[in-house]
Amino acid sequence: MIRWREGRVREVRRTWPGVVEADVLLADGEGACRALAYPRLVGDPRPGDRVLLNTTALAMGLGTGGYALVVALPDRLPPDPEGPGHLVKARYTPLQATVLGADEQGSPHHAALRDADGVDRMPVVTADLHSAVPAVLAGVLQARPGARVVYVMLDGGALPLWFSATVARLRAAGALAGSVTVGQSFGGDLEAVTVHTGLLAARHVLGADVAVVAQGPGNLGTGTPWGFSGVAAGEAVNAAAVLDGRPVAALRVSEADARERHRGVSHHSLTAYGRVALARADVVLPVLPGGFGDRLRAQAAVLAERHTLVEVEVDGLEEALRALPVRLSTMGRGLAEDAASFLAAAAAGRHAAGLSA
Repeated sequence: MIRWREGRVREVRRTWPGVVEADVLLADGEGACRALAYPRLVGDPRPGDRVLLNTTALAMGLGTGGYALVVALPDRLPPDPEGPGHLVKARYTPLQATVLGADEQGSPHHAALRDADGVDRMPVVTADLHSAVPAVLAGVLQARPGARVVYVMLDGGALPLWFSATVARLRAAGALAGSVTVGQSFGGDLEAVTVHTGLLAARHVLGADVAVVAQGPGNLGTGTPWGFSGVAAGEAVNAAAVLDGRPVAALRVSEADARERHRGVSHHSLTAYGRVALARADVVLPVLPGGFGDRLRAQAAVLAERHTLVEVEVDGLEEALRALPVRLSTMGRGLAEDAASFLAAAAAGRHAAGLSA
């Protein structure tokens, strides 16, 4: 289940909030590899440090997870944690972490979240993939500059939000107002137990005008109708509705994916919104030209049985996407290779901005 290796840090390549990327020379003549360390979990690696690595994802050749992960610096352990917090995340794994939950009794936000029962009709954009988050953000800010957008990260992909250099850059640029990590995920500006308290924290603690709910990097899918982590997008629609939010469903679409099940409207969206989401949402259909636009309209029609289909123009959205301080990528494809994917998410953001005005 775990491919263990030992090595020594050769050099630190780069850092971003919560992450150190290093070159590690493996023992036993296996060469070098790139490794990621989360300093708050394992300490801060320096050149010459001996490290224990989990190289499973690297050996599998995973795209988003193609790093070795530092499990420990056995010769220089980090200090014991200090301060409040008794939520345990990544529970009962060797690297389970204690965090301060916004909703727990020791939190300064406990009283506000204890008494909160809704999000005041806040638009909540739900999406299948992490790559949709910056695109949704671009759509919101293009339609409503200065809006406070908060990312609520689910635990279907990466558990540490720190892994996302995209979120780090959006936060540094001031485009993203904040983040909340829910379930087993951790590392956000705020921690919460469930997507429900995550949405409440986004609204009542971080002052969100719009929330975006999606998993972290590293979508899991098996090619079966139900075996993919994106089913949580449908559950997020239900959570938003229960809390008196306005669910806005971003469709996962592609004009370039080689897999037929993801061409046009992905089967992930058709299942999550057509089968899992029991509450009514605005399902945003980007108005795209030609036969591909007709295909999207035909595929999405089945969702009108339980949702409201909203057609949104995409004029100006490509320029907004290009202006983002991050490089867009979904399944290894950028804006030039699969513009429809990002335009669909941006259109959902544009629609949500109109609801929040």
